[in-house]
Order: sequence, then structure tokens, then C-alpha cells
Amino acid sequence: TTVNGTIDADSKIAATDKLAALGYIPVKVSIGSSTGFGSLEELNERLTTVTAPDLILFTKQFRTMLKSGIPIINLLETLEQQTENIKLKKIAGAMAIDIQGGASLYDAFGNHPQTFSTLYRSMIQAGETSGMLPEVLNRLTYILVHEHKVKTEVRSALQYPIIVIVFLVVAFLVILTFVIPKFMVVFTAAGITLPLPTRMCVGLYTFLHTNWLLLLVVSAGLLLALRAYLKTEEGVLRRDKLLLKLPVIGPLLVKTAMSRFASIFSILQASGVTVLEAITILSGTIGNAAIAWEFDRIRVRLEEGRGIAEPLKQARFFPPMVINMVAIGEESGELDAMLQEISDHYDYEVEYATKRLSEALGPFLVVCLAAVVGFFALAIFLPMWDLTKLGH
Repeated sequence: TTVNGTIDADSKIAATDKLAALGYIPVKVSIGSSTGFGSLEELNERLTTVTAPDLILFTKQFRTMLKSGIPIINLLETLEQQTENIKLKKIAGAMAIDIQGGASLYDAFGNHPQTFSTLYRSMIQAGETSGMLPEVLNRLTYILVHEHKVKTEVRSALQYPIIVIVFLVVAFLVILTFVIPKFMVVFTAAGITLPLPTRMCVGLYTFLHTNWLLLLVVSAGLLLALRAYLKTEEGVLRRDKLLLKLPVIGPLLVKTAMSRFASIFSILQASGVTVLEAITILSGTIGNAAIAWEFDRIRVRLEEGRGIAEPLKQARFFPPMVINMVAIGEESGELDAMLQEISDHYDYEVEYATKRLSEALGPFLVVCLAAVVGFFALAIFLPMWDLTKLGH
């Protein structure tokens, strides 16, 4: 008997696995069309994102139950019931069905690439292959916590400067658009000669007032074009190369990348992943296209039979200390331990550089604020000073 119907799944493969698990033999599977937002639950799921803390908690729970000897299917069903994040809850249920259908744990995680990164899936594969999944999950949890900590520190360092710059721009536009024109009525009626700062304000106001629509269209067009370009491989590479050349910010990004490189590489080595596979994983997870491109070049040299230290010497962005410590670790057979030392060192460097970034941007923003306030003060009070002279 042929049965027609619909089934919820993330992909055609996932739908086929679900049907097979239910005892059906799929003849044809196609993607259906949606005529709206669906139910409130479906809409809520689409709007829900999986944050780093959500993923860390999910991984910790997974590891704890696995270490306790709970079978994978029961484990995933328990996670489906207990996980608060709606998207992760549905993913856990889908993974349980996939494994019931004969899929490996790596394949089950692989059906959800938007939630589980290349690094995450590769670690699962390494643990499943080596039979050391609980230990690998423990190391994976460390990576996730470490990454979240570094990103939070960098984000908190940049938060204050960004807020100040936004308010500075808004204040500039408000004063130029609403305050200056009102004073201009008084100055024009008095017939006084306007000083240079006031004439500059008048010129800027006239330009914005006359061409605001054109400026809006051009700005929107440039932003859309830039956004489209930054989605291309060349655009991402150029952007990341430019970021690495910026003063203060560039060195911070390099140190963050070195910390990530060393910590992930160390754990992959300890988990039994080969150097060549580790470099491939690092290329997709390092977080900077310019440094990832260097990893691609390193991988080519590794395929030629060279060790890891020699290709690192020929790559850009890798400090001499990293290269020397990797060389020592490679020669002594303790590469994973040496990489952990590098990671610890750059964790401290990132924390220090982040603090320095905040301290360096503070005085710069104060100078910018003083310049804007001083400019408008001169533009308003110089003509008023001339008015008071006329009054006498």
C-alpha cells in the first residue's frame, strides 16, 4: 500500500531516516511548500537561537549521562525532555530518530551543521572512532567555555567605545539639524559676519538638508554592496587582512587566534586526531580568513611529508615563540602539552591586550568628544560674543 503525507525534518536525508525508523520504505521524498508561518510553536522555534551557554550546557549534560552509562537513544530522549532551548530540544529528538534508523552519532550531529560547528562534529567523530567519547566531550566542553570567555572579554572591551561613538554621532546630527538652524535665525537677523566654525556648520546643515534623500539612497546602496561583497570569499579575506593590520586591534586579533589555535590543536592531538586532520579542522574554525588561508598552505606542506614546525616558519601571523615551542613539542613528542602551554600564555596575553584596548580607546574618545563639543561651542558662542559687542 502506498501512503502519501508530510513529515517534519531538517533535510531530505533526515526525512528518509525518520520514515525508515517508522517502518516505511520511502519511494519519493520532496521538499514541501509553506503557506505561512505555521503554528506558534514553529514560529517560536525559527526565532530561537542556540547561544554558546545553551550549547555548553547541552554538551555537559550529554557527557554526564554518557559517562553514567545511559544508552545513546535514552540519553537523547532525556535531553529532548529536559533541554529548555526549543531548537536544541527538537534537534535532540531528531537525533534520537536518526540513531534508531541506524545512523552513527557523528552522522546524527552532522544533520544539524548550523547548530554544531565543524570543530564540534569533528570532535564527536574522533571520540566515536577512538572509543573515548566521554573524555573527548570533556575536552570539547573546555573549548566551548574557553571560546565563550575570550569572545565575551573582547566584546565587553569594545562595548563602551561603540556606545560612545554612536551617541557622539547622534549628538552631532541632532545639534547640526535642530540647534544650529534656530541660532542662525538670530544671527542672520542681526546681520553680523559669521566666523569660520559657524559658516562650516551652516554649510554642513545646508548640504544635509538639501541632499538628505540622495545621501540616504547612496549610503544604503553602498552598505548593500559592501554587505554583498563581504559575503564573497575575496571580500572576507580582504576584510580580515585589513583588521589584522589595524593598530591595537590587529595584535589583539592575532593573539586571540593563537590562543584558539593552540587550545584546539592541543585537544585534537590528545584526542587522537592526526596533525593533517587537525590543521583541516583549524582552517575552518580559526575565525579569521587570512589566518585560515595560511593553514591551507600549511596543510599542503604537511601533505608533502614535512613536520608542523617547518611550515609554521614560512606562514605569516605566527609569532616566533609559537613556532619555537611547537618545534620543541614536536621533537620531544609532547606537542599537546606544549600547545597547552602556548594556549595558557596567550589567554593571559588576550586578557592583558583587551584591558589595554579599553585604556587606549578611553582617552581617544574623550578627545573626540571634546573636539565635537568645542566645535559647536565655537560655532554658537563666537557669533553671540559679536552680538553682545553690538549691544554695547
